[in-house]
Amino acid sequence: MAIKWVAFPLHPETPPQGQTLEQLFAGSGKDIPAMMERLRAAANAEGLPLGNRSMTYNSRRSQELAKWAEEQGAGPAFHAAAFRAYFADGQNLWESDVLAGLAVKAGLDGQKAIEVVESGAYAEAVDADWAYARSLGVSAVPTFAAGGRGLVGAQPYPELKRLVQAARDGGIFL
Repeated sequence: MAIKWVAFPLHPETPPQGQTLEQLFAGSGKDIPAMMERLRAAANAEGLPLGNRSMTYNSRRSQELAKWAEEQGAGPAFHAAAFRAYFADGQNLWESDVLAGLAVKAGLDGQKAIEVVESGAYAEAVDADWAYARSLGVSAVPTFAAGGRGLVGAQPYPELKRLVQAARDGGIFL
């Protein structure tokens, strides 16, 4: 069974300089501190790094760079570095110096990474990913889909394993 990594931002309109979580959720009635505490508990339970996030950033350019990193065989290392940079270190994944640093951490050439992003060579591939995610009705991240079934939100390993097994076996996933 092939695994397809699709990055899909829920807020592609986020400006390059980012915005505060208060700006992002303005008028929604969401309790941001409570939401962040739930996220922190889930991250801690899974041993994932999570900093004190107060900003959200546009991840479009990092998604394009990730496509290139995947082609270079450095996809997992790049994704791990981007996750840490964004969620633990609060870095802006739009900025060229941040992207170059992520590429270097993944064992890639930082200058070449900037050239790749600035060329727009992977823009169509990211557009296709976004269209695919929309076609599946993705409304939250992460969303895991396999064999026409799906899970939304951070999930424990046993649930992900059940999803993949059900998809592989053609069984019912409840």
